[in-house]
Amino acid sequence: MKRNLFLFIGTVAIAAMTSVATIYITSNNQTEGAPAITTLFDKQESSFRENPVVDTHFASSVVNREYPDLTYAAENAVKAVVNIEATISVSSQSQAIDPFFEFFGYPQGFGRGGQREARAGGSGVIISEDGYVVTNNHVVENASKLRVKLHDGRAFDAKIIGSDPSTDVALIKIEAEALPTLPFGSSDDLRLGEWVLAIGYPMDLQSTITAGIVSAKARSLGAIEQQGIESFIQTDAAVNPGNSGGALVNARGELVGINTIIKTSTGSYVGYSFAVPETIVRKVVVDLKESGIVQRAVLGISFRAIDQQFIDEAGEMTNISEVGGIYVASVSEGGAASEAGIRKGDIILSVDGVKVKDSAIFLEQIGKRRPGDKVTLGLRRGDKELEVVATLQNRSGQTSLLSKDSVDAVKVLGAKLKDAPQSLCQELDIKGGVQVASVNGGGLLERCRVKQGYVITHINDRPVYSLSDLERITERIHSIDGIYPNGRASSYTIME
Repeated sequence: MKRNLFLFIGTVAIAAMTSVATIYITSNNQTEGAPAITTLFDKQESSFRENPVVDTHFASSVVNREYPDLTYAAENAVKAVVNIEATISVSSQSQAIDPFFEFFGYPQGFGRGGQREARAGGSGVIISEDGYVVTNNHVVENASKLRVKLHDGRAFDAKIIGSDPSTDVALIKIEAEALPTLPFGSSDDLRLGEWVLAIGYPMDLQSTITAGIVSAKARSLGAIEQQGIESFIQTDAAVNPGNSGGALVNARGELVGINTIIKTSTGSYVGYSFAVPETIVRKVVVDLKESGIVQRAVLGISFRAIDQQFIDEAGEMTNISEVGGIYVASVSEGGAASEAGIRKGDIILSVDGVKVKDSAIFLEQIGKRRPGDKVTLGLRRGDKELEVVATLQNRSGQTSLLSKDSVDAVKVLGAKLKDAPQSLCQELDIKGGVQVASVNGGGLLERCRVKQGYVITHINDRPVYSLSDLERITERIHSIDGIYPNGRASSYTIME
């Protein structure tokens, strides 16, 4: 019994002495600069660093513990982002005078019918030292007066150089010199997950910067209705009303997009914001600055993206079973595609080497070019793949640039238009036409009191069988002929 007790006490004593010795050695080594004892976790982390395969998978959790430094981009880019106040005349509805309003200083007649001034806010980006500012079309549209406030507090009146509803981009100008500018970057080079900054003036807050990542590219939302070119950059940088027209900036402080819309059910940011890419913005700005109008390039086809819906609806008929590419549904006679030898049923796979898996990418690639530009199109025709070179045309069917006096017929008419259904054309005994889906305010059709459903068959005595025919008209419109679905023919003469 005593022997066992002595053995137990001896074991405890040895363990205690070993612990003390370990603590002393560790402490002494750390004090004198000797290597510290390596733990199991240290060995694992060392293995992560030395093993390139493991390093790749665990880079974010073990090795790369630093966020990108966005301070340079933010501090420099914010100086070139401005606030835009637009004054717009709007109709006010007639209503009785309320003594409550008079008590708080509203003038007599407040609330009565007529015109009144309203103010809307947005943002813009200075792109030249002499005062050119790019923003959204919807920020300046219908404005009777524009006031631009700089980051340093100065304010200037601005004039509209030009705007493009199809891309929601506008160019305005203030009279100033030696202004801070924001250089263009490349939206094509943006990668998913790359950090970006959204800079603007949301909700009357001056020079607000938010950060996020590129969530998606070439996003189409159907937000721009008539002839819209949509290939948005999607980010999760917070954007709210007032940010429209502001800058989307990469980590190098370069302009890669113009913040345009948010997707929300509340009216405020809920995690999704969208910007017009630099490729489109740059092209539109150059066009507006040089000629006052956008030089829209036209290939001369109608098309559908080959997605799962296309496969389900037309895959068997067209013998197409794989998604990806652009299906050529029709080719305009004499157009760029026709001249290049493109046929109905061809599948466009690429534009100048860029794969076009959906309509957004295709529209962006064509939309950033001008009439007269040559593009190499990769095609699939049956079992064969081939390349053709097409010379893009303007909307009138020529390869030259249009003059500022050229008319955009669709814009001038002021309506949402579509090709008249074939069944309706047969019923009305007409070869074709363009039907009015809805009438917007301020256009020729509203002035002529044209109603929804009207089918335009002639403009300036020229036959109009389709939207492509209408888009080719560039001269001033002086007459419109057409017919209503009930068979009543109507003609209009426009007097200026």
